[in-house]
Amino acid sequence: MNSLKSFLKRDGWMLFIFIGLLAFPFIVATLTGSSPTGVPRGDRMIMRGESVRWQAVLIEVFILSLLAMSYNLLFGFTGVVSFGHALFFGLSGYIFGILLEYTALDTGLATGLGIVLGIAASGLLGLGIGLATLRLKGVYFAIFTLALAEMAYIFFSRLQLTKAEDGFAIGELPVWLDPTQSRLTFYYITLAVFVVGFLLLRRLMASPTGAVFKAIRENEDRAQSIGFNTLRFKLLSLVIAGMMAGAAGILQVMLNKKVGPEMLGLTYTIDPLLMTIIGGTGTLLGPVIGAAGLHLLDVGLRDQVIALGGASIRIADVWGLILGAIFILVVMVFPYGIVGTYQRWRLKRQHRGDPASAATSRAARRQSG
Repeated sequence: MNSLKSFLKRDGWMLFIFIGLLAFPFIVATLTGSSPTGVPRGDRMIMRGESVRWQAVLIEVFILSLLAMSYNLLFGFTGVVSFGHALFFGLSGYIFGILLEYTALDTGLATGLGIVLGIAASGLLGLGIGLATLRLKGVYFAIFTLALAEMAYIFFSRLQLTKAEDGFAIGELPVWLDPTQSRLTFYYITLAVFVVGFLLLRRLMASPTGAVFKAIRENEDRAQSIGFNTLRFKLLSLVIAGMMAGAAGILQVMLNKKVGPEMLGLTYTIDPLLMTIIGGTGTLLGPVIGAAGLHLLDVGLRDQVIALGGASIRIADVWGLILGAIFILVVMVFPYGIVGTYQRWRLKRQHRGDPASAATSRAARRQSG
């Protein structure tokens, strides 16, 4: 009973949000009079209605959150700066798409094999990159990863097999995985992948391995001096981050049913970086809040038109400028990100109050990352 009370006190709000996300499609359907499964047409379901539309929005939030969490593991928790994170995201998507469209395998087998090989290839790529370059430090490693990602982008944007810069569409997925036929099922699948990724990362950062990651971030030389093989731990961080980003890339291909070189572009490296910094570097919830906030702002504002001095300006045309302004504002107001700044504010407030509760809070914060 005490353990249940402790769990509810510590994680009850997360459980409440999870239940809300489970019920979300049906809540929107009830409020808007739409169907959470779409509109039937013959033996197919047509994805129309507000509930179905908002499911797609949240699916992208889950995917971007998973990508941002993977970047945060590398950058926020281990202190390794990479400018080529999109390489894992895009490569897994290409492997998955090629197996579905350019082999004679059964659709179900190609899907399963594509998921396994895509995630495994991302992990192996992370291992290879790490073995070759992790002895480089700081900006040198970041530039090397940027060069690798750009090489992959140029290669696939000119590869005629995969229709070069236009990319190619996925013709068929298993019905239960196809978001154009079973959006509600795919919503729950992406939610499950996101939650599992979050819980695994939380467990990892509460383990001795996670403590070493943080030690490397704070001072790698000191971590080496007390006996840790920091290269081995950085390799592990890179492999896990690559596999998480690879899983996000496969989900993105399933959602859009399209693969293109834009998946290897800087957008999918810069966006998770911004999401991590805005939400809070080195925190578990920061990347999730950053991803959700930026994507929902994007969805809500992009189609808006504002009148300025007699001229009409579409938000979509100046979205990059708005994003930069948001980033500057958040960094000025929340210097440690939204979650990081809140944690420090709460800790200082407890320090001024009860020293014992402050010590308990610090222990809980170390445990939660």
